[in-house]
Amino acid sequence: MSKTAAKLIDVARLAGVCNATVSRALAREPTVSAATLERVEAAARQLGYVPHGAASALRAQRTRTVGAILPTLDNMLYAKATHALQKALDAGGYLLLLACHDFDLRNEIKVARSLIERGVDGIVLIGAEHDGELFKLLEDLAVPYVLTWALDPSGHHPCVGFDNRSAAMRVANYLVDIGHRDFAMIPGVVAGNDRARDRLAGVREALAARGIELPAQSVIEAPYTVAAGRAAMRGLLAASSRPTAVICGNDVLAMGAVLECQAQSIAVPGEISVTGFDDMEAASILVPALTTVHVPMGEMGRAAAQQVLAHIRGTAAAPLTELAVDLIVRDTTAPPGGSRP
Repeated sequence: MSKTAAKLIDVARLAGVCNATVSRALAREPTVSAATLERVEAAARQLGYVPHGAASALRAQRTRTVGAILPTLDNMLYAKATHALQKALDAGGYLLLLACHDFDLRNEIKVARSLIERGVDGIVLIGAEHDGELFKLLEDLAVPYVLTWALDPSGHHPCVGFDNRSAAMRVANYLVDIGHRDFAMIPGVVAGNDRARDRLAGVREALAARGIELPAQSVIEAPYTVAAGRAAMRGLLAASSRPTAVICGNDVLAMGAVLECQAQSIAVPGEISVTGFDDMEAASILVPALTTVHVPMGEMGRAAAQQVLAHIRGTAAAPLTELAVDLIVRDTTAPPGGSRP
């Protein structure tokens, strides 16, 4: 038999199952046993059978694709979580489509509509802050979705994430505990970004509880690039009153801040302590190694895949999955003017 002429019925005959079972197996339906799936896939490989995607989607009323809308594709921050998301979706028989909205929540609606028009079965979103029109679109069209990187304070939307505010409070309290009183922050871009806003609010709240002010002039927003982190730190270093601790909204900004200090021969942490957020791989190999908040990105990506697939399949799923984050103390922090405790 010519491999190019192989049909579904041929796969079914070789695997010793019915046509419907072949369809379910190749669609990775959870009702198909592992042994049957292996037998069907082996038969399909032997015959060179490739199911017609459009026809299968039409029959099942699914395309077996999931869309993920990121704030930006120009940032390695989302790479690990997105990779884990893709791997978990692939294991479930789904393809991941990526798009970005460039931190523009109105543009996110247009991007979501485009993904829906292309037939995605579900959508993964970043953060808890989105335009109400986006949620209405998803609900009106019954498109399953899940929020990631944050927890939904309203409890109305399924989410996989962590408490950004409390995590930032831990960073600020740690720095106060080792003696710092003069603070500055490079939070990232706050507009349309609940993660950055919550981290800034957490730092302010923790410091205020300890009787310490974070002046407005000591907060410099910056895009999420190393160059922007350097520029923001340059502005803080030029101020008449230099901080002894700078809290950054993510590791990319913190790396830029450390590099600027080094360029100006300012010792980190001897003269200024710097912290990041996310614990990217580069954080541990930076010299000095970066004190930061560890976010379980792989776990978040896998959990998001499991949750959106459960919603697509109509099976039970927890409405909220809260992940634990940890403060990782490394070499960029020490008491003001002294060595590490």
